[in-house]
Amino acid sequence: MSSLQCPARIFLARHGEAEYETTLVTDDGGSLTGRGREQSRALADRLRGERIARVWSSPLSRAVQTAEIAAAALGVDVVVREGLREYGVGSLAGTDADEAATIDPVFRAWTEGDDSATIPGGESIAGIVDRVRAVLQEIADAHPGEAVLVVAHGGTIQMSLPELVGRPRSAAYGFVLPGGGAITLEADADGWRLVPWDLDHDEVRLP
Repeated sequence: MSSLQCPARIFLARHGEAEYETTLVTDDGGSLTGRGREQSRALADRLRGERIARVWSSPLSRAVQTAEIAAAALGVDVVVREGLREYGVGSLAGTDADEAATIDPVFRAWTEGDDSATIPGGESIAGIVDRVRAVLQEIADAHPGEAVLVVAHGGTIQMSLPELVGRPRSAAYGFVLPGGGAITLEADADGWRLVPWDLDHDEVRLP
């Protein structure tokens, strides 16, 4: 952990509801629905009093659209990082495979301690966690004493959060963010921690 003078506060959010260009398995693309745009604006509204310094985003279109809507409302810019993208579906891409039936066993193996668990033809779960954690650390190092919004994806947040805050991997099973939902993290020289976000909405917690 880098030595931070003051905690960085990171609002880690899932992109708004999206629709996709294909019914086949994909980890790319996606455009916000009307509801997804409303979720993005509502996220910005909830953050207005937090003095957000910057919005960071996955490069995937559904995340960038969410980030741009929120950033415009908050009067800040957007920085994109490849490491925040959703998990890659590997050899499932472009097929009509049952994504959940194929990826869930890999996810379960990883939560049980198998760091070699790998999405068919794609990334290991451990590798996904490492890349997300590296970007979040970069963001924390860049914003000591500031608050930022980070827009990412349900899968990568679900996989990465427990280990980041020192919880067992099994906690990931009961943790799913809704579209436009966010959790709050703080990072300083002592590490990462989840903190309450005392605003007018349902608090999302790790089980």
